[in-house]
Amino acid sequence: MKNFLISDLSIFLVEPSSTQQNIISSYLKDFGITDITVFDSARMALNELTNYKPDLIISALYMEGMSGTDLVQNIRKNEDFMDIPFMLISSETEFRYLDPIRQSGVIAILPKPFQAEQLLAALKNTVDFIAHDEDEEHFDYEELKALVVDDSFTARRHISRVLTKLGIQNISQAENGNKAVEQIKQEYFDLIVTDYNMPEMDGRELVEFIRTESSQSGIPILMVSSEADESRLAAVQQIGISAVCDKPFELENVKQILKQMLN
Repeated sequence: MKNFLISDLSIFLVEPSSTQQNIISSYLKDFGITDITVFDSARMALNELTNYKPDLIISALYMEGMSGTDLVQNIRKNEDFMDIPFMLISSETEFRYLDPIRQSGVIAILPKPFQAEQLLAALKNTVDFIAHDEDEEHFDYEELKALVVDDSFTARRHISRVLTKLGIQNISQAENGNKAVEQIKQEYFDLIVTDYNMPEMDGRELVEFIRTESSQSGIPILMVSSEADESRLAAVQQIGISAVCDKPFELENVKQILKQMLN
């Protein structure tokens, strides 16, 4: 799929506002995309997935009957649909409403109104995610052993899939810091990818354990977080994370971070 282009994308657009439908569709058509199916409700889009699986779903957040959050969470529960890239376009800015979307594994979250460049960047990331050739050069990542730590199953799965696309095949998972500590005591890892906010033991406490108490104190640690408090993230950086990456977890961004961390 090396020649897969933005114009090749098939898209479900889920948006109750006819004005927003026209605006978003116009942008998509300007980028050469013609396969666009528009739905007024999330329920209609979810039902249609049994007949046709698009390359990307673009959705609003607030809709009658089923929200964008409900839509992506339902998609992630279904084995047939759970890997479909999902993009949110919303005027919502509050962390508590956006974080469940981030945790579900999304390609991008765009504001209303958005700039054409923002949409184009998100579409490029979608193409990278879909068309990334797992057989291409992987910078010798095949032998790496990674541990993904996140309390969200869908987030762990999304992160693991991105790492797999980059060539990392040996990936273990843990649902919180305590579980991760148990595995770190028993196995050697070449890379830790951890969330910040987790129950029982959060990302900060996990990093502290690795850097001060474990036999793998020098292991590269990538923190993936939707944490809005920059002072809290700064405190974690001071105790020794190798890099920090925001959710959504973008393939090309992660690729560059790993090259810097591991090469």
